Amino acid sequence: MPGDVLLRALDVTRRFGGLVAVDRVSITLVRNEVHAVIGTNGAGKSTLVNMLAGELAPTQGRVQLNGRDVTRWPQPRRARAGLGRTYQRTTIFPRASVFENCRLAAQAKSQYPFDWWTRAAHCHESSHRAERAIEQAGLAGQTQRLAGTLSHGQKRQLEIAMCLATGPHVLLLDEPLAGMGPEETERMLLLLSTLKPAHAILLVEHDMDAVFRIADHITVMVNGGVIASGDPDAIRVNADVQAAYLGESEAVGTA
Repeated sequence: MPGDVLLRALDVTRRFGGLVAVDRVSITLVRNEVHAVIGTNGAGKSTLVNMLAGELAPTQGRVQLNGRDVTRWPQPRRARAGLGRTYQRTTIFPRASVFENCRLAAQAKSQYPFDWWTRAAHCHESSHRAERAIEQAGLAGQTQRLAGTLSHGQKRQLEIAMCLATGPHVLLLDEPLAGMGPEETERMLLLLSTLKPAHAILLVEHDMDAVFRIADHITVMVNGGVIASGDPDAIRVNADVQAAYLGESEAVGTA
């Protein structure tokens, strides 16, 4: 069953000069739900995620995190308050081990600026967070492996592990399945299923088969605006979605 609301955007808009990249979009993320945002390239999906994450200020509208207005909060403050995200491009440290990647992420959450005499590598809290995140992400057997030697799918898992090491309640995942083969996709979908009960998850993704398997709610964007939002069954048969997103002759989720 759905849980409590953890993040909400209310009529957020972003303009770049005369271009309206996101136009009055409202979205609600709930614990124990995967909320997918789909749309063609240029629909405004990544701009929306950047506004939710605090990396881009909305021109108008509000963003709430755990019931607090965080519209003017920068990304680091939102991250410390429990919001984590991954990116379209891989953002790991390839020459560091899986553990060190996650420990560095955990260290950003657990900062002790006045404990200057203790080496960061000896911070038990950061190490514990890193180990737990690695296990959650399904990489327990890869702890000491150099991140750059992982497979593409494992690198995506590592990115999520690094995100989990910061202790987030909300996960913003920007195309985590991009470039994956069938087996890697299955592992990622299983991972998202295991993370769902404790998190509210926003998923931006182009793999429609995966979206319709994992999502509890789907929002469809076109030209910066929302043309439909609802459960997968409703979106699958929505005539506006079929016409604008996949073309009138194609069925959503079966292409």
